[in-house]
Amino acid sequence: MHGWTRSIPVAADAPRARAMGAADSARGAGAAVGDAIVAVVSRVPQTRETPLADPEARVRELARAAARRAAAVSGGLALPPGPLGVLTLVPDLVAIWRIQAQLIADIAGVRGRSGSLDREQMLYCLFRHAASQVLRDVVVRAGERAIVHRLTVSALQAIAARLGVQLSQQLIAKAASRWVPGIGAAAVAAYAWWDTERVARVADDLFSREVVLDADPHAPPAPPVEETPRGRRLRAAAGRSAA
Repeated sequence: MHGWTRSIPVAADAPRARAMGAADSARGAGAAVGDAIVAVVSRVPQTRETPLADPEARVRELARAAARRAAAVSGGLALPPGPLGVLTLVPDLVAIWRIQAQLIADIAGVRGRSGSLDREQMLYCLFRHAASQVLRDVVVRAGERAIVHRLTVSALQAIAARLGVQLSQQLIAKAASRWVPGIGAAAVAAYAWWDTERVARVADDLFSREVVLDADPHAPPAPPVEETPRGRRLRAAAGRSAA
């Protein structure tokens, strides 16, 4: 009897322990994904593409080539079943993002925007289709213009952390497919292809507009000129000259 009575609370606590373990895994995955996002977008790739008068065909060609590479990388990493497949989840995402980052840089080159390409535009192009609400203040479209708000390091890290939490849920969902070799590999490869094409569409739409760089929208506004020490000195000098 004593053995049975001791086992009851253990059995009752098992679901709670599994839930806590899942939550810890989700938080850990979110932090890892957020850190990876910052690392990827902070390194803007170089491109050999040059501006074209009619860039649409070249953009489609670049998108198809990048989608093939992303699908090959993702499908290959999805092949190992069981725990080994789960361990490849974060490297899978990072490998795809680096392919997509190069695609973004190449589209910017074809569109003549490579000189102004920065981490904010990279962040927007990579994740706009998957997390539009998180990135709604990074790039704002106004007619034929796209206003890109520069982010401080802390703002970038905060956005990346939010993206990490959201994307980590996809990581956990993808982990289930990794336990089915072959079928899981095909599904993940197809998703990588689709995801890369969406990135290409967002990038092409952005770089086909007039890109305007702005300051961090969350930073405190700069004081008017007359309220700065330099402004006060200039105003005082102007007053003396008038006198």
